[in-house]
Order: sequence, then structure tokens, then C-alpha cells
Amino acid sequence: MEYNREWQVKLGAIVLFLSFLACAASDGLGQKTVACEYNRTRALVLVEYASAVYIIDDASLLSWTCSRCKGLTKGFKIHTLIVDVQHCLQAFVGVAENMKAIIIAFRGTQDTSMQNWAEDLYFRELDLDYPGVIDAMVHRGFYAAYHNTTLRERVVGAVQDILQARSDLGVMITGHSMGGAMATFCALDLSANYGFKNVEVITFGQPRVGNQAFSVYYNEHVPLTIRVTHAHDVVPHLPPYYPFSQLVGEKTYHHFATEVWIFRVSIGRLQLEFERVCDGSGDDIGEDPSCSRSVAGNSIADHLNYYGVFLSTEDDVLGLQKSSTGTNTSQMLGFCKTSVPLQRF
Repeated sequence: MEYNREWQVKLGAIVLFLSFLACAASDGLGQKTVACEYNRTRALVLVEYASAVYIIDDASLLSWTCSRCKGLTKGFKIHTLIVDVQHCLQAFVGVAENMKAIIIAFRGTQDTSMQNWAEDLYFRELDLDYPGVIDAMVHRGFYAAYHNTTLRERVVGAVQDILQARSDLGVMITGHSMGGAMATFCALDLSANYGFKNVEVITFGQPRVGNQAFSVYYNEHVPLTIRVTHAHDVVPHLPPYYPFSQLVGEKTYHHFATEVWIFRVSIGRLQLEFERVCDGSGDDIGEDPSCSRSVAGNSIADHLNYYGVFLSTEDDVLGLQKSSTGTNTSQMLGFCKTSVPLQRF
């Protein structure tokens, strides 16, 4: 049984209470205290921005009149829309007065087949030393998508331009899938290289981007980070993490904290979704086995729907909504709406 967005908002109080109990329980067991900074209201807002950045109608985005430019994002003033046609990337920067923040949202590029993209990601090795950080390694493609395209210069320039006139604003960054990976590189760039304070990040269905050394460095510079994962979403399980990392040294991927896992609970014929906040301890920080790692990552449908919000292009949403059975959604994903061939970094 599916629940609409209104139902999910009504269940928010229950979810927050359960999350509080989960945090309190970790204290009682003598484990590392989970940092309960998860704000569900912020997540509900940012998931709408992460969805809106998939809109391919530039005019409706610039005027903020698109079909997804309503609800909790109403009143957003877009400052800069960045469309990198060569690499099929898109992002926007603007001001949300109700959040008192600059919002940065990234849409990542993907193949027309989500299944092919996931399979390629599964075999992707760590192949780039992160500049200036000993032993830190990252995925070259994710790093390059932010650092070696038009995105970095224009995003940083837009943020600096806004802050010259509005020093009262914070910075909040979001993205889904590969867009989440770029969001984290952007957040680290703004914090470590440009000295921005209290940069906040919430991503959805984000893949792993680096190894444990990179994860530690990231956690130190961008502690206000939430990675939201959904049920059996396949992408947060990629590229693979190997728990016995001492056997392969720095060559295994590793998530950073803090994870919020949306999981399903069946009560009779009802199926409800709740959240669990966790980040592990010691070497497990960011790879807590009680969150998404506790289940198999085998669902594309879970990857495309967070808090009842579709995260894909409009054409893909229509295709998914028309599919009332278990149609193979991997064949419906045309993320890159351009005739320019997809570039692999």
C-alpha cells in the first residue's frame, strides 16, 4: 500500500520519536553516542530541491514555476542555473528565505540505463589521490564531475556573489545519486579550500566516493552532513565496501557519517516507513551495519523515490507512474536529455 506525501508528513512526529529512541538506546548500551542532528523537516525540503534540479525546462527553473517548484520550495529565488551540456550535468544556486540559506542542488549525469550505470559503478576502483590529504583516495569520475567541469567555478562564484550582499545566510547543499557525490565534493571544497563555516549537506541515494582516509578528512571539515538512504536502494551500496579493509589497505571505498536509513515496517496489510539515525563507531563510522548495510542493495525503484518524491526526469516519472506492475524500470531512465555523447571521466 502506497502513502502520499500528506500521510508521510503526518507520520513525522512518530518517526522523530522513534529516531530519538534509537539514539537513546545507543547510549544505554554503552556504544558511541549517535549525533542526533537529523532534522526531518530540512530533509523534506531539500529532497524537493534535489528533485527540482532534474527539470529540463530551463525557463521554468529560472522563473521557479516548474511543476516541482512548489510545495516546500515555494518562494525560492534562483541566482544561477548551470547547465554543462558537454558532460550532461546541471546544478543551480539560489536563496531560500524560509531556510535562511543559500541552496545548492546538483543533478548528476547517468547512462540511459540505470542498470548499466550501477554495474559500471560496481567495478569502479579508487583511482585518484585526493590532493593534499595523505592516503586519501577518491573516485576520479565523481571528483572530476565537480572539479574539472564548469560547475565548480560557477557554483563558487554564485555563492560568493550572494554572500557579498547577504552575509546572514547559511549554505545548504543537496543532490541525488551522482548529484549527491558532487554535492559532497562541493561542500568539502567550500569548507576546506574557501573557509566557509557550518556548511550543511543532505544527500539522497548517494554512492560511496572515497576511502576511509578521505571519509575521516571529510567528517572533520563537513560534520553537518546527512546521507539519506532508502530501504534497498542499490546505489548507496556502490562501489562496494569491504569490511576487512586491512586486507586491501586504502583500496576500499568507505562512506562518511551520518546516515539516516528509511526502512519499511509491515503491520498487517499496512506498510509504513520510518527512519533510523546511525553512524557507527571506530572503523564503522559511516558504515554502520545496522542501517542500509543490514539489507541487500538491489532496488532501482527505492533509488528513485525518497519521502514520496520522485528523483528523476519528468519523462521517467511518467513512465514509473504508468508502471503499475514490476516493469523493469532500468530501461526507462533517460537522465541525459542531450544529443551530446555521455563523457566518462
